[in-house]
Amino acid sequence: MTILGYKPSTLILWVVLALPALGMLPSLFGSDPQAFHGLLHPTGEFAARFMIIGMMASGLMLLFRGQAWPRWLMHHRRDIEVAAFAYALLHTVIYVIDRGTLDRIIDALPKTDIWTGWLAMALFVPLAVTSNDAAQRWLRSGWKTLQRLAYPAAVLVLIHWAALHNWGSWPPAAVHFAPLIALWLYRLWYWNLRSLPARPPPRQTRPSARAAHGARAAGLKPAPSTGRGYRPEAPPASAPSAPRLPRRRPLS
Repeated sequence: MTILGYKPSTLILWVVLALPALGMLPSLFGSDPQAFHGLLHPTGEFAARFMIIGMMASGLMLLFRGQAWPRWLMHHRRDIEVAAFAYALLHTVIYVIDRGTLDRIIDALPKTDIWTGWLAMALFVPLAVTSNDAAQRWLRSGWKTLQRLAYPAAVLVLIHWAALHNWGSWPPAAVHFAPLIALWLYRLWYWNLRSLPARPPPRQTRPSARAAHGARAAGLKPAPSTGRGYRPEAPPASAPSAPRLPRRRPLS
């Protein structure tokens, strides 16, 4: 069953992803500047949370092989990551409006918690623009290479979050990013560091007795237990025969 061309699970997921934004509407369109400024933290946190959940999908698929729920998460990863970009964009717009002037925005750029956020947002833009089937067909193999920008963007988001309030926000940042980092390490171990079981040696085969007898009769000898058939053997050299002398007729 589909509704407007979408499965009910997809529509329910969109509603869940939009619920945090619905709670922000009064402060977003209200007249209280303090309430508007207070939206900086929840918008940034939900952007990071949805980004982490989307990036955990491939690691969970590997960890829980054969389970259905990681496949569902992997199937809807694009929806979750687009929602993460939407909250990150809202976070950036609120920050720009809250700062008020371009001079104040530029003055804050040297701070670690500011320039990392701007750089992460710059990496998110091409990822969000190409999160569709048309871009995937157009870019072909380059699409997967472009999507790897999500890894440095995630590291920048972690630094951006941890550096807030003179690095006083590192505990919640570490708690949120710990599952993602653990899955990254697991994938690294699984694909590169784990010891693979040794392959058994190739099975040795011997020709049957009947085939070996027929080979000897034909002047061939069996290949030594390789199963690859027989190879010709040179016939034994015979001694040269003496020249025949003509018979002499007896005298009459």
